[in-house]
Amino acid sequence: MTNHSGPGLDRSDAGLSAIISERRQLINLAYRLLGSLADAEDAVQETYARWYAMSRQQQDAIESPGAWLTRVASRICLDLLGSARARRERYVGEWIPEPLPEPTQWINGRSGGAATDPADRITLDESVSMAFLVVLESMTPAERVALILHDVFRYSFAEIAEIVGRTSAACRQLASSARRRIRASRPPATPTARQAGLVRDFKQAWEAKDIDALIGLLDPSATAIGDGGGLVRANPRPIEGAEQIARFFVGLVSRASAELNVAILERTVNGQPGLVAQQDGRTVAVYAFGIAGDRIKRIWAVLNPEKLRPWITG
Repeated sequence: MTNHSGPGLDRSDAGLSAIISERRQLINLAYRLLGSLADAEDAVQETYARWYAMSRQQQDAIESPGAWLTRVASRICLDLLGSARARRERYVGEWIPEPLPEPTQWINGRSGGAATDPADRITLDESVSMAFLVVLESMTPAERVALILHDVFRYSFAEIAEIVGRTSAACRQLASSARRRIRASRPPATPTARQAGLVRDFKQAWEAKDIDALIGLLDPSATAIGDGGGLVRANPRPIEGAEQIARFFVGLVSRASAELNVAILERTVNGQPGLVAQQDGRTVAVYAFGIAGDRIKRIWAVLNPEKLRPWITG
């Protein structure tokens, strides 16, 4: 595999250099694969545990520690994706990927990757959007790994084949199948400024309890999904339709203003405009939006406190 460790790697201190230069990329890779920062951190920790379980002689025999770490982390994520399906079948209510705040360490994939058709590339911002991560959940683990490694992190199909245990041609087909799912679910692009304006208008109409204004901002077939994980109250099923969603959100803000000291703030959620609800300064909900044209098509509300750790401690 191509060397990811960068120039100047001191073979006498390969493990430490790999940690310094590779950990951030591994976290970024694992988060995109797993949809959970906590799971991504666990996967990366297990990756380094396997590195340090080797003797110094075994470590020194590895030509590129960075490539080795990426391969092992990807295989761990592949295994975790298989078990995650079973865990999510037992999850209480709807499962939504873990939202991330303003990116401070999302990296630009892998530098020096082989050039390919730009149409086969997924933009870095898109690859962490909530809409993208939700579509990834519909894919098989192998499709997900092939797509992320190739289209985002620029690995060749020959390299991916080593990770997933299939042929290069099979990995190419996996990525192609995954790409078709992405394209089928992708709405027409809406400029970020327009997205921010729609989210701001939604916030203002929500706070004003203006049902008609909310309905006007929502697509008639819009869907709102809440994830409380059984730990906090959340609607157990998706809410369908603009009017139903508008009335639900007005009910929320009415209860919050009457009973709780809750503020709604504009924030970046997974690289896109979103909202955060804070109670006495503590984040209690994060809202991500899927926008098609000039209407809000999807709302993902994450209330599970276990998924809000980056918003509370970050």
